[in-house]
Amino acid sequence: MRSSVSVLARHGAARRGIALVLAMATTVSACSSSSSSSSQSTVGKMLTALNPFDSRSGFEQGTPGHVTGFLGSVVADEPQAALVARNTLSSGGNAADAAVAAAFALTVSLPSRAGLGGGGACLAMSTKKNGPNNNVPEAVMFVPAIPPSGGGGARPAAVPMLARGMYALHARYGSQPFGSLISPAEQMARFGVPASRAFVRDLAVVAGPLAGDPYAAEIFFKGGQPVGEGGNVLQPDLGATLAQLRTGGVGELYQGALARRFADAVAVAGGGLTLEDLRGAQPSLTQALALPGRGGDGLAFLPPPADGGLAAAAAYLALQANPNDVEGANARALGVASRWRQGGADAQSLLTANVAASDLPPLPASTTLATLDKDGNAVVCAFTMNNLFGTGRIAGTTGILLAASPRWMPAALLSAAMAYNPSLRAFRAAVGGSGQAGAPLATAFGLSQTLATGGAMPVAVPEPGRANVIACSRYLPDAESSCAWATDPRGFGLAVGSH
Repeated sequence: MRSSVSVLARHGAARRGIALVLAMATTVSACSSSSSSSSQSTVGKMLTALNPFDSRSGFEQGTPGHVTGFLGSVVADEPQAALVARNTLSSGGNAADAAVAAAFALTVSLPSRAGLGGGGACLAMSTKKNGPNNNVPEAVMFVPAIPPSGGGGARPAAVPMLARGMYALHARYGSQPFGSLISPAEQMARFGVPASRAFVRDLAVVAGPLAGDPYAAEIFFKGGQPVGEGGNVLQPDLGATLAQLRTGGVGELYQGALARRFADAVAVAGGGLTLEDLRGAQPSLTQALALPGRGGDGLAFLPPPADGGLAAAAAYLALQANPNDVEGANARALGVASRWRQGGADAQSLLTANVAASDLPPLPASTTLATLDKDGNAVVCAFTMNNLFGTGRIAGTTGILLAASPRWMPAALLSAAMAYNPSLRAFRAAVGGSGQAGAPLATAFGLSQTLATGGAMPVAVPEPGRANVIACSRYLPDAESSCAWATDPRGFGLAVGSH
């Protein structure tokens, strides 16, 4: 109620200011010999400066409800993170802003698969004239990696990459103040968030080992039992850390007092990270793995080290050659990923090379999200902790769950793809795939079916894969009515947007 009153009060003050400007403008117009068009231009500038409200919506820029009509869409594996992203779009943010806000929200609502201690990779595309990377999708890489120091300890932790990865995405593609995109996650952590079905299912899998950590037990267990669906999950320590990142910048986690406190806590938790490991943690912008599509379209896949994208590209090519041989496409995907992990091979050449079928060891879980704004800017991301709840240990009073180092657990197959038209500078589709070894096929199958039919995931992807899809059959911008979005019907996510 207080916030509503505040907004109305500001709105009233703005209207009083507008009335004063109009009175002044009338006086100026009567006394001036300047042209009518010049006078109107001056008044318009003064009105714009004093009135931050959208004339159609009545809500400030940065306030949900600011944007009217078509917002775009969001698809994520956890509903509360999807709603945070939708509110960002409604507030006037673009697809990158929405993806950043959702990613930080996931660190609170789905810490089993996404966290400040973990990382991931994203594909991002701008449709703005002379936009980044000449309007071709590019990859933002921030995979959780083995520490340069080697990472000792009983439970080796990965270098935390998510915060810097989201900062890199925002610096290149975002529009709203970065700190404002952390705020929803901070509030969720401080005041609690209902445990979603997606989170509770993950918690049930590792409840026994996770309960061995006193910090995790205090947060995720009630009366010695795992928190149930709808139960309030409070994470005040994580909220304080998010507040520090919001006010001081994400660099706080990698150098300075917070970094030292984090490194000390990691040592106690058996993670084996050093301050030098943290300082050297840098995301990268790189070209996506490219394939030609139909009708002048282009296809972009996450490149290695997010090798689930490479595997998805291989599966996609196999499906184009024989749409009915789904098992063959999956074998091709896993064979290419296995060959890549052996080292010494070029990613692009592996797509056409004769690669033997090969199984991978049991792989960690991941989660995906996709965002699309009203102008056709789009982002699709895959995140991981390299194990459900990472190492199962929280770094003391920082509230940060530690992701497992690839030295201890095999890396997740992070998989995502995007279709676009370079001539039109237009978005066509985005797909994120998860499901351990099923992630690459989920991405390839979801993209293939979506492009073939014009619908968003018209057929469920093969088990054990899961997919999140956004598609505009007649491209965006300019054909918003052709857009649709879907989350996997066997999961517990949310697809939300507006026409």
